[in-house]
Amino acid sequence: MITLTEGAIEALSSGNCGNDAVLQLVSIRKIEGGSGPARFRVMMSDGRHTMSSFMLCTQLNCMAEDNQLSPNCIVLLKRHVTNILKDGRRVVIILEIEVLTPAADINGRIGNPTPYSDGQIKPPQQAAPPAAPPSRPPLQAQIGNDPPSSTSFLPPVNRVVGKDFGKKPAVLGMPGGPSKVVPIASLNPYLSKWTIRARITNKSSIRTWSNSRGDGKLFSMEIVDESGEIRVTGFNQEVDKYFGLIEVGKVYYISKGSLKVANKQYTSVKNDYEITLSGETSIIPCEDNCDLPVVQCNFISIGDLEKAAKDSIVDVIGVCKTVDEVTRFTSKSNREVSKRTLNLMDTSGKMVTVTLWGDEAEHFDGTSQPVVAIKGAKVSDFGGRSLSASFSSTLMINPDIPEAYKLRGWYDKEGHGIDGQSLTELKGGSGGGNTNWKTLSDVKTEHLGHGEKADYYTCIGTIVYLRKENCLYQACPNQDCNKKVVDQQNGMFRCEKCDKEFPNFKYRLILSANISDYGDNQWVTCFQESAEAILGQNAAYLGQLKDSDEAAFDEIFQQANFNTFVFRNRVKLETYNDESRIKATVVDVKPVDHKDYSKRLIMNIRKMATQ
Repeated sequence: MITLTEGAIEALSSGNCGNDAVLQLVSIRKIEGGSGPARFRVMMSDGRHTMSSFMLCTQLNCMAEDNQLSPNCIVLLKRHVTNILKDGRRVVIILEIEVLTPAADINGRIGNPTPYSDGQIKPPQQAAPPAAPPSRPPLQAQIGNDPPSSTSFLPPVNRVVGKDFGKKPAVLGMPGGPSKVVPIASLNPYLSKWTIRARITNKSSIRTWSNSRGDGKLFSMEIVDESGEIRVTGFNQEVDKYFGLIEVGKVYYISKGSLKVANKQYTSVKNDYEITLSGETSIIPCEDNCDLPVVQCNFISIGDLEKAAKDSIVDVIGVCKTVDEVTRFTSKSNREVSKRTLNLMDTSGKMVTVTLWGDEAEHFDGTSQPVVAIKGAKVSDFGGRSLSASFSSTLMINPDIPEAYKLRGWYDKEGHGIDGQSLTELKGGSGGGNTNWKTLSDVKTEHLGHGEKADYYTCIGTIVYLRKENCLYQACPNQDCNKKVVDQQNGMFRCEKCDKEFPNFKYRLILSANISDYGDNQWVTCFQESAEAILGQNAAYLGQLKDSDEAAFDEIFQQANFNTFVFRNRVKLETYNDESRIKATVVDVKPVDHKDYSKRLIMNIRKMATQ
């Protein structure tokens, strides 16, 4: 026997109803028009009265579109918020709802409900304002230099906030009058007065722009509460006012910002709207102990990234298996940019390459193989599947979340002995981690490089011979150009690519090396970075030695012989003058990590022993 919560409609209409009311859905219709996402209006019944002032929050639109919510079904109103419109009407925003009995199992409408007609209330400006709590000091006086508190991470689950009927909503005394604290999920452009209590999870650096209409600056931040998350952006004067005061990890009351439809091109936050700070915006620190999540993540398995669409935004977590040194280059806008790549692996046994930029690339430390969680990473199809952590992404090292502890336990127990299968190599593309281990004899017997695309493999190899003849050339001094220059014999050097003459040049390396392991050997070509790593000297110094001290130049090559490295090679069958041969190029070279290498050998021995 289905029992509806009698009296719930009257309580909802007066704003005194708690959560967990059992109601019958009478009708649902889509509201057309507007530039934002579609909205659904719902009529509900408690068996005695009906009320049509229910709205689904946009996050629940899928339930209406999939016909989970259909007329006559019985639902549990698990979480809601009541908004007051300018004309005094109340609208109940449904934040969380559960279908208890589908419409197909219900024989028509329960009871003989009549429309509830006493739901109109006085406009909020005529109502007696509730007593305001003691006023809080200004924002600047509230914020010190202490680091953000280490509040434990709460998993992104929907939690019921209060279950008792008759419980009054919280009201906060704000400048300009009282304002009710509402969940982020209930925010929409039609809500006239609101205050949210949320934690800052991410804050960007200050960025500037300049165009025909002028110039300016902006910053953005991401905030979260129990109901959801939203992006907040401040421009010009608001940057000066708030940027230095907002601290990541702390909780604030925010009110009187303007809401607009979110531009998904610039944000990975899962909300259809975003907040823009204005001159009337108020931001006050929350002094209470707030049980708010630090960040909300919807992690996807690394193994499932193959199915992810290019340029999609995902949340991932994995152990940092390997990490490269930071590199710097000059962008097209003539800014120096720092870049670092690392390889994450999870319990799927798959590994993906992640690129970090800027300060995160500079300060990242992967020596202890930490657990890394990234919220809002962008998927690339470069060489298969790889990820990029942009300025809007949130990077967390060893986060205090269940997924991180589970991953650490798995890796310490068994994951450390797994090579990890790179998603890049599954696609036959470039890059990837130090995986697909091969011996040099395997490369030949498996005919790597004979397919349509190049193959990549990692091996342990020892330098047995280096060709120092013609290993150096004079290149264009431009940062982004490595083209060989022509000596004009007049003190100037011409670059055909740049179509310019320069009074100087830079030395660059192209080194041919023969590497060997216990089974075979192979000639490989090493360009600038890999050649410098093998020789232990940079190209500029080698160029000086070649011109001034031939004996010292030869000694560097002699000392480089019989050193062993981990080589990451690219092999491809190429045809030149009707002759086909395998060309092997060194993509990366690193010293041997003997601890990791020994673990790999032990794993191989165990595999052989069980065959």
